[in-house]
Amino acid sequence: MFTGLIEDVGRVVSAGSLLVLETELASGLLSGESLAVDGSCLSVEKVSGRRVFFRVSPETLRRTVPFRAGAPVNLERPLRLDGRLHGHLVTGHVDCAGTVGAVRTQGDFSQVRISCPGEWHGLLVEKGSVAVSGISLTVAELVPGAGFTVTVIPETLARTGAAKWKPGSQVNLEFDIIGKYIQRGMECFGKQHGLRHKIEQG
Repeated sequence: MFTGLIEDVGRVVSAGSLLVLETELASGLLSGESLAVDGSCLSVEKVSGRRVFFRVSPETLRRTVPFRAGAPVNLERPLRLDGRLHGHLVTGHVDCAGTVGAVRTQGDFSQVRISCPGEWHGLLVEKGSVAVSGISLTVAELVPGAGFTVTVIPETLARTGAAKWKPGSQVNLEFDIIGKYIQRGMECFGKQHGLRHKIEQG
């Protein structure tokens, strides 16, 4: 479990099913531990100096934005149970890729519009939380039929890869886990209620 607060921006050394990153966090990582890489929870295979090695599953490759050699990546270690939850509950299980549609500068802030597949729109709530490439952000506004906007503060722009987002950039999206459970529960309740109604009607 993660919080969406980025600890370091690493660099992709090589990509594919074997992913190699370079990061300041390497010295504190052990084989088998988890690390959120642009919002995707990956297991450390080994560490060598400043480099960290991962095996990336086909499911992860299918769901996430492809890693590219030389690209920066947002990194976060898991939340400690005795720590403070400063962002929101992030599982590190990416739901889909989104696309940056527009970036508008507002003083020291940046307003970003992001589109995503329609089937995920029901999990977006104005002023709710969303993880964008691992960054915990607040949904500023819903864009009907298109997606949502977020406002990125100067501290986030300085400490993450968000400053490099531009129209056309692809980002990993993870929607709020609490919203997913509520949606799933309502779907199951609806199916059970419908079946019960049919039985009662004979």
